Amino acid sequence: MAKTVNSTPRLTAKGFVGPGGGKASYVEAPPEYRGTSVQVCGLWPFAAGSGTPMIGTPIGTSLIGGRTTVCFDPISWFVRAKLIHNPSMFVLGLPGLGKSTFVRRTVLGVAASGVVPMILGDLKPDYSDLVTALGGQVIRLGRGLGTLNPLAAGTLGSILPQLSGRTKDRVRAEVHGRRLHMVAGLIGVIRRRPISDGEETILSAALHVLDAAFNKGTPPLLTDLLKVLDEGHPQVRAVTLDRGEDERYRQEVDPLQRSLIGLLDGPLGATFAQHTSTPIDVNAPAVCIDISGITASDERLTAAVLLSCWSDGFGAIEAANVLADEGLAPQRRFYAVLDELWRVMRVPGLVDRTDELTRVNRQHGVGTAYITHTGLDAESLAREEDRAKARGFIERAGAIVCGGLPRRELAQLSEVVAFSRAERRMITEWSTPASWDHESGREMPPPGQGNFMLKVGQRPGIPVHVELTRSELASNVHNTNKRWV
Repeated sequence: MAKTVNSTPRLTAKGFVGPGGGKASYVEAPPEYRGTSVQVCGLWPFAAGSGTPMIGTPIGTSLIGGRTTVCFDPISWFVRAKLIHNPSMFVLGLPGLGKSTFVRRTVLGVAASGVVPMILGDLKPDYSDLVTALGGQVIRLGRGLGTLNPLAAGTLGSILPQLSGRTKDRVRAEVHGRRLHMVAGLIGVIRRRPISDGEETILSAALHVLDAAFNKGTPPLLTDLLKVLDEGHPQVRAVTLDRGEDERYRQEVDPLQRSLIGLLDGPLGATFAQHTSTPIDVNAPAVCIDISGITASDERLTAAVLLSCWSDGFGAIEAANVLADEGLAPQRRFYAVLDELWRVMRVPGLVDRTDELTRVNRQHGVGTAYITHTGLDAESLAREEDRAKARGFIERAGAIVCGGLPRRELAQLSEVVAFSRAERRMITEWSTPASWDHESGREMPPPGQGNFMLKVGQRPGIPVHVELTRSELASNVHNTNKRWV
């Protein structure tokens, strides 16, 4: 029996299939244009809404969905868009893929909206040129460059004369606590382990003695703290439970004295033994503490300076908030950038100090950017409690921004952040090394350079490519290879 052939053309997306249908082999995508709802309202129904948020700093274009613009910064997404639960982000990615460029773009955006960026420890430096271009304050620390006194009251202490009553008492106690944590952290760096509770009590008593002796004028130095311990002030002896026995007192304070002597005479002494050379100016449009003068191989000094910068910076932020609460100054918002987080976490005992310092978020008007290489930085810590606290930095972040990461490291990060199969594939592909151009004899840019996955909670990620503007390229603020030019 003969088969009946259906000669009716069938309609498809490329035309009619069948004899004489004229089906196209290739259909070019129509050009896309972007505009506000006011500009394109007359084009309905030929207009479609963007699938990416348009609130915040313009970052670049989406790698999916027709190259739509992606806008993001943790402060705008928290305050205006209500998309994240706290104004913070954690940025991870292999070196050379553009982490600093991504963060610099957010710094530029929040500064334009009136927020004060505070770069609390710029190691390379990555941000000092940008802060200078914004008319901000650049503070340089390091051997022969600048010094930081851990016993100085800082910006927070400088506002005490303007306060009264319970507020003054609270701020004075806060200044004492910050100085105590700073000295304890520095001693922990010297010892490579945290100090004991008893030693912290002794330090607290000694600092109270110094507060009474240096109530006005020039703040004390670490040498003055050493002198108080050596002289055996009654207030200090009382907390050592020496019961009037000099030998018992010496057993309690000698380890602290040895550590302080090592701090003053060792590699940290040149930075922490003198008065603070340049205090932070919270009225500046931006602040950058440049510590690029410190040798990168000196891990202990780098960690100690970073911790000091964070303490000093958050103290300045607290001072601005207190003045605003008392009606003595307008309310200001800040954006703290904590780069090279792994350098501090590697020093035993400093994870606790970092955790204490960085627990400032929405109540304090502070947005925070944490930057490190990979999630494995947390897994490399010796103690399980330190690893758990370090993972908490990622878990508490309002948004996670991932550059290229190897498969193994992404698997570790997946225990904290949920990635789809497609997101995993993109992030691992971005970690592919750069290829070699045989014609020009030069290395090509890595395929994942400038690509990031923006994750918020369990929502699908937004893959974005950072695109630099002409003004940014002309200003050279993103060029971190100036010495190779």
